[in-house]
Amino acid sequence: MTTQHTALVLGATGGVGGEVARRLVARGWLVRALNRNPLTVSDADAASGILWMKGDAMSAADVLAAAEGASVIVHAVNPPGYRNWGKLVLPMLDNTIEAARAVGARIVLPGTVYNFGPDAFPELRETSPQNPTTVKGGIRVEMEGRLRHAADTGVPVLIVRAGDFFGPKAANNWFSQGLVKPNIPVTAISYPGKQGVGHQWAYLPDVAETMVQLLEKREALDRFAVFHMEGHWDADGTAMIAAIQAAAAGRKIKVGKFPWLVMRLLSPFVPLFRELAEMRYLWITPTHMSNDRIKAVLGREPRTPLPVAVRETLIGMGSL
Repeated sequence: MTTQHTALVLGATGGVGGEVARRLVARGWLVRALNRNPLTVSDADAASGILWMKGDAMSAADVLAAAEGASVIVHAVNPPGYRNWGKLVLPMLDNTIEAARAVGARIVLPGTVYNFGPDAFPELRETSPQNPTTVKGGIRVEMEGRLRHAADTGVPVLIVRAGDFFGPKAANNWFSQGLVKPNIPVTAISYPGKQGVGHQWAYLPDVAETMVQLLEKREALDRFAVFHMEGHWDADGTAMIAAIQAAAAGRKIKVGKFPWLVMRLLSPFVPLFRELAEMRYLWITPTHMSNDRIKAVLGREPRTPLPVAVRETLIGMGSL
């Protein structure tokens, strides 16, 4: 394969990274992935066509070795269980930047709305001011700031921001750890949002497809290219609930409020709960990202119908 068709995916066992890696393989790319112990990857991942290499995203030497000959590095990696996220995420990104600079690769980063604060709400554009009020949002701003500096000094970057992830292989997200419980039949929905407040969702296969389609046009993209996905906009918080109920047709589904108080009490002991509690403001204030830029480049945004996406997600979670 030529270098134009080789990609390194960091975080290939995760939701976004895995979906992107599988789609790149299907498009004929040679895809490498780092894993601290490749022998522990699932049978499905081992048979996916991805070349698994032993290494750690925290090791600059490991990342550089895996990136040799790559034209794209997908940075979709997080510390296991989000432990020490704030301390580890920036050094990992620095390793990716230096590897990309050395081999001439474009960096791809899955972005979020966490960068933005109330001064930018409710309609978020790619160029909206970034003044977050949370620690996690501040780190996200720093990540993108380092990527912008990298782009200014010769490293091309692609950032695709999207709403809350959900999907058959997604982990550590509101859908599978907030709304419904995995690995048991759906009997209840705990909705975190305020009644009547809109919320934006992103189906992971659609996010990955959008990234891959943009990569296929990478030569025409800006050196620092940022795109917003609209995904599935739930205007009043009822569409996602209705889609779950429809997928579980025949069962009586109880709809209740998310236990925010319990979340706050447990957040000092459970890192994920701390991360979720910090993001509560996004459930009581509507935030909407327009996809005008994506439509201008791709013609349309890849979008699986919500009923299909929710059903596939519940099946993947073992909840249907």
